[in-house]
Amino acid sequence: MSASGSPQISTVILPVHPWSQGRAVWERAEQLGFGTAYTYDHLSWRTFRDGPWFGAVPLLTAAAVATTTLRLGTLVTSPNFREPVTLAKDLMTLDDVSGGRVTLGIGAGTSSGFDATVLGGPAWPLRERTERFEEFVELLDRLLTTPAVTSDGTYYSAHEARTIPGCVQSPRLPFVVAGNGPRGMRLAARHGQGWVTTGAPGLPDDASPVASSDAVAAQVARLREVTSHDGPEVAGGDAARDPLRTVLLTGFTPDPWFASADAFDDALGRYAEAGIDEVVLHWPLPGTQFDVDVDVFEDAVTRHRGA
Repeated sequence: MSASGSPQISTVILPVHPWSQGRAVWERAEQLGFGTAYTYDHLSWRTFRDGPWFGAVPLLTAAAVATTTLRLGTLVTSPNFREPVTLAKDLMTLDDVSGGRVTLGIGAGTSSGFDATVLGGPAWPLRERTERFEEFVELLDRLLTTPAVTSDGTYYSAHEARTIPGCVQSPRLPFVVAGNGPRGMRLAARHGQGWVTTGAPGLPDDASPVASSDAVAAQVARLREVTSHDGPEVAGGDAARDPLRTVLLTGFTPDPWFASADAFDDALGRYAEAGIDEVVLHWPLPGTQFDVDVDVFEDAVTRHRGA
């Protein structure tokens, strides 16, 4: 958590703007002092499927050129349509263009999203999806930290793959890993510098904001148990490591973030107490589930600038 005790505030800008319009959004995100500006890495998503939707890596490359200090990232990339060798090359290039300002948010994806079947195959069963995700992250880690990699896996392989000169960031750009279950948390402990949640699953539809933040606090406690040498599940038997950075992607919990300044402060405080280090707010999009008054949005952010 930041020195002030309040989570860092970041944003996620959905890839729906043509660059002639979108450039100003990314530049404004930098002006407002967001910690990081992320974008979704999907080929399409939910109600946005039949509207404009651009590719994450080219978009972030353009944003890297248009900004100078803003950190950039995906939230999240998944194996649904990505392959480790080519993704590693793209990420290495993006890290170079940005001068070392890239974070990779990465998750297993779902079997119900459009990305799961867009390449023509069937959606993967849960067990296969989990196994693929583990293998994907492990190989991607190797590719971004080792100049030449040969690996024969169950799902993903590399034959004398070269990733030279490597990332600007050392030993590679950071991973923020999504995973609510023990296996996902152990994967975050082994390979991640952070862990991301959209809120605890399984809450009833009428759950209160307090119940939501309490459930996230329980998630964070489980995460700390996995990554602590005192816990029963130390990843790979390694010694204790620095705590993972905890990230909450908002928009999927019952919190009325922008109902008022007090509501924003209350939500931010509750998730700080729950152990969240970084809160990610969706950039306002009129006519969608992320429709927020821009003035209210910017006021909330600027009041907490530097947190």
